[in-house]
Amino acid sequence: MNILLIYPQFPETFWSFSYALRFIGKKAAFPPLGLLTVAALLPAAWSLRLVDVNVDDLTDQDLAWADMAFLSAMAVQRKSTAAIITRCHGKGLTIVAGGPLFTAEPEAFGQVDYLVLGEAEMTLPVFITDLENGCPQKIYRANGYPDVHQTPIPLWHLIHMNRYASLNIQYSRGCPFDCDFCNITSLFGSRPRTKTPSQVLAELDAIYRTGWRGNIFFVDDNFIGNKGSLKMQLLPALIEWRKDKKGCVFFTESSINLADDPELMTLMADAGFDSVFIGIESPDESSLTECRKVHNKNRNMLLDVKKIHRSGMQVMGGFIVGFDSDTPSIFQRQIDFIQQSGIVTAMVGMLQAPPGTRLFDRLVGERRVCADFSGDNVDGRTNIIPVMGLDHLIDGYRTIMRQIYSPRKYYQRVRSILKDLKVPAATVPIDGQRFLAFFRACLRLGVLGKERCQYWYLLIWTLARRPRMLPLAVTLSIYGYHYRRICELHIL
Repeated sequence: MNILLIYPQFPETFWSFSYALRFIGKKAAFPPLGLLTVAALLPAAWSLRLVDVNVDDLTDQDLAWADMAFLSAMAVQRKSTAAIITRCHGKGLTIVAGGPLFTAEPEAFGQVDYLVLGEAEMTLPVFITDLENGCPQKIYRANGYPDVHQTPIPLWHLIHMNRYASLNIQYSRGCPFDCDFCNITSLFGSRPRTKTPSQVLAELDAIYRTGWRGNIFFVDDNFIGNKGSLKMQLLPALIEWRKDKKGCVFFTESSINLADDPELMTLMADAGFDSVFIGIESPDESSLTECRKVHNKNRNMLLDVKKIHRSGMQVMGGFIVGFDSDTPSIFQRQIDFIQQSGIVTAMVGMLQAPPGTRLFDRLVGERRVCADFSGDNVDGRTNIIPVMGLDHLIDGYRTIMRQIYSPRKYYQRVRSILKDLKVPAATVPIDGQRFLAFFRACLRLGVLGKERCQYWYLLIWTLARRPRMLPLAVTLSIYGYHYRRICELHIL
């Protein structure tokens, strides 16, 4: 059987890095790890082909070759997903779909022949058995959560790695926290399930053997969800693995209580982690209580961010406005927190209610869900009716984005983080494209850009104060260009 695995297109979003990728000659930020793992679960006798629409065209020849199309997508890929389904359906191609979008909204995809929902380790083998026996069902749902010790190594040979800025790997699934607006626990549970260190090292070895020396994203929704296993097993193994390796700098997602554990921060930095995304959400205690972000309460989050920076890891932060308890002062408070923290990558979004969350169920009951969930945190939209009024929320949100991504405030934060940040233990080697990125940045930002004065001042300041941080200064300058373009496109 010929299986065509298709990954839909991401729109231009905060995390697409589409404008930044052009500086380093890449087409997409990350490959489709889920589909690559699904491919490894399929029968070895099947012929496989993967088309990531973000880096390649989906051709009629691809569709003609295939017996079945396997799709996986997130909510933000909804538009491209619908177009691909229509195209496959028009060619008479059997469609099998799974992933977060289909799991959350299966009723929205009537043209899909088979919905294999939940985690594939449990549902896909049952579907394959039924298919081979000639009795496949329309919908397959997982009953419980699989043992990730059985998860295979992704089939990296199905993609062209050099088209991506970073690769990805997964250590754990699930999160011990249950925030009101988050669907992670409904998808993966509240008890983190972890792979063994030998599994993770085998995946890293498979990546390293391909010649990859760039960034690697641990896609865990909360990497520190199981601190004991992390500190006693995985991180020591990663430190040992790194001893004879070059490059392969790691980054991940974590909760703010990372700052409470100096040993854990040191181990992560020594293992090669140089940045971590943390959901800050709000400096307002009432808003944190409302959304059940209890682990962010009763702490000095500004000090926490500084602690993490001084350990050698850059904090990327997520922020939300539009909680029921938010008052008009929240917009300036968010601006002040972001500037004082030195968080350069500040993803600020209006509150949205994803299907499958407690927030969604509550607001449906209150008749306050007014649109589909876009899946894009920074598109200047919301799918709910906010208490403060939509016009007030949009105006305040635009004020935040206009302020924090103005060249003056943005470059101010870059200098702030460069002052605090300990030099990372691991760095990505400078290749040809990254070398050229410096000159592209100098032209685009230093000559043609409205931020030219801020850009050159940053470079001179960095050379004088933190010369080893010059590559990071240029990288963050390029990110700033992308964020401003996204703000101009969606918000301002």
